[in-house]
Amino acid sequence: MDLGLKGKVALVTASSRGIGLGIARVLAQEGVKVVISARREDELAKARETIVKESGAEVLAVRADLTVKDDVDKLVKEAMSTFGNIDILVFNAGPPKPGTFSQLSEDDWEYATRLLLLSAVWLTKRVVNNMVSRGWGRLIYVTSLTLRQPIPNLVLSNTVRLSLAGLVKSLAVEYGPYGITANGIMQGYIMTERINQLAQEEARARGVSVDEVIKAWSKEIPAGRYGRPEEIGYLVAFLASDKAAYINGSMILIDGGYVRCVF
Repeated sequence: MDLGLKGKVALVTASSRGIGLGIARVLAQEGVKVVISARREDELAKARETIVKESGAEVLAVRADLTVKDDVDKLVKEAMSTFGNIDILVFNAGPPKPGTFSQLSEDDWEYATRLLLLSAVWLTKRVVNNMVSRGWGRLIYVTSLTLRQPIPNLVLSNTVRLSLAGLVKSLAVEYGPYGITANGIMQGYIMTERINQLAQEEARARGVSVDEVIKAWSKEIPAGRYGRPEEIGYLVAFLASDKAAYINGSMILIDGGYVRCVF
C-alpha cells in the first residue's frame, strides 16, 4: 500500500534508539524527511547514519532535552529552518522514574510532568499553527498500555501519561476542522535495547539463556512475544497518512493482546 507520505516532514522525539528510532526508520522508508532528537549527540549521530544508510532519506539530527523549554524551541526552529514546515509530530519520551507512590518525591512528580506532559504541550504549541495555515497535519502521541492497565511500580507513568488521552481528544475536537488529526498510541511490551539489557542481566543472575528469560516474560502476552519497535512505526505511518484521515481522537492499543479489559 502506498501511504502517500513521500516528501512529508516528520519530527520524532526521543528517536536515537528504541521505539522512537523504530518509528523514524519506518517513516524514512516511506520517503518522509525526518527530524530526530535525543539528549546524547553520539547516539543521535549513530541513529542518523543508520536511517540514511537504510533509506537514503533526508534526516536532521538535533540534540534536545524535552524537559527544557529552550531545547524544545531550538528543536522546532532548526526543523522549520531546514525543511520549511513540520507535517507530522510524533511525540515520544523516555520512561519516568519507576516507583510506588510512597517512594516517589515531589521533585520526581514535577520532572515526570515536564517529561511526559508539558513537553508534549510545548511541542504541539510550536507546530500546530503552521499545520492550521496549510490545512493539514498529524499529531501522534506515543504513550503506554499503563493508560488501560496500570502497573504497580510505575505510578508516574500510570498517572501522568493518562493526561495525554485528554490532550489527544481535546486537540482532535479543536483542530479536526482544519485537516489535522490527533491520535495516541498505547504500546505494550516492546523489545528495545533496554529490555534486552535487562534480560541479559537476569539471564546471568539465574544462569539461563537470554531467550529463556524473554520467553518467560512473554508468557502473559497472547501473541507469545514482545513487539518490535518497527511495529509501532508501521502504525504511526498509517496514522500519518491520508488513508487514516477519519481516525481522529483515538487512543490505539498495540500490545499483542496483553491488556484484558474489553473497552
